[in-house]
Order: sequence, then structure tokens, then C-alpha cells
Amino acid sequence: MQKIKKGDNVVVLAGKDKGRSGKVLQVMPKEERAVVSGVNMVKRHQKQSASQEAGIVSKEAPIHLSNLSVADPKDGKPTRVGFKVVGEGENAKKVRVAKRSGEQIDG
Repeated sequence: MQKIKKGDNVVVLAGKDKGRSGKVLQVMPKEERAVVSGVNMVKRHQKQSASQEAGIVSKEAPIHLSNLSVADPKDGKPTRVGFKVVGEGENAKKVRVAKRSGEQIDG
């Protein structure tokens, strides 16, 4: 089970966007990177196509997972992620839990 998933709210811990937060759009586990909305923006030159005009386009670039931390559901500050088994028997589920507040992280 992954600590950071698509749709999570995360806080950037290091780099030019330190302190900023956003929603995870895509996770690339093999490269250990994630794309976060509004974070690590880069400018790219775009060729004209049938659907898009030519010009300089800003888009999100992947950021390393070590520079991200899940935002605590209670107050939005960075927290570590732990795991807890909820339920018993066949209904048992492994869920992610914020170490800071102990609250369950919605996945």
C-alpha cells in the first residue's frame, strides 16, 4: 500500500515550491515521482496542432516523493503516514492514518 496516492492533498517539503500544497494528479511509483497541481510549474514550447495553438505553455512537472508529505486532514500541516487495520475477520481493511493527529486519511 502506498503512502501517497492520486487525489491526496500534499505539502511540498523542499525545493523552490517549499510550503505550497496541492492535490496529487498522478503518481509514478517506478520513478518515485508525483505530479501535483500548481506545484513545480515549468514552461514548455508547444507546436501548433489541430486542437491547440502554438506558444509557450505552463504545466506541472513531476516532483520526487521524498519532497512531499501528506497534509493532515485535521489542520493541513505535513504529517507522516502510518497504517492501521480496521475491522475484524473478512471485513478487515488496512487504512492510512495520519501520525500527527491519528485521523484516517481518505483514499
